[in-house]
Amino acid sequence: MTAIDPFEQLDFIYTPSDDVARDMKYFTDVLGGTLLFSVEGMGARAALIKLTESPPHVLLTDHLEGERAILVYRVSDLKRSLKELEQHGWKREETFGIPHGPCCSFTAPGGHRIALYQLTRPEVGAHFEGRFDF
Repeated sequence: MTAIDPFEQLDFIYTPSDDVARDMKYFTDVLGGTLLFSVEGMGARAALIKLTESPPHVLLTDHLEGERAILVYRVSDLKRSLKELEQHGWKREETFGIPHGPCCSFTAPGGHRIALYQLTRPEVGAHFEGRFDF
């Protein structure tokens, strides 16, 4: 079997929350995490928590449906990575944009949620960092 190596790094654990402010407080006050941002807009709340010096960081949000988190991996070339995965039986799903760049999110047969994204807008992290809407 040929090795697959499309993943560079797990950057975010994108996780649903029914109360982002409460969960954010737990992750910072109890677990000792650092709040990088808490933003509110278009009827949704999101907070990014840094628990360790290097990623993955925890992204809490109230607009993500379902109960499972999405593991968000950075890849160097999204199109190439998706093509490589297709050669190994992965079924293509919709590609869309997130603030950091193009992304493709999918669910594995066992229900695991995974997203791949290409960091084409690295300045976005700095744009949100330090913003505290709630």
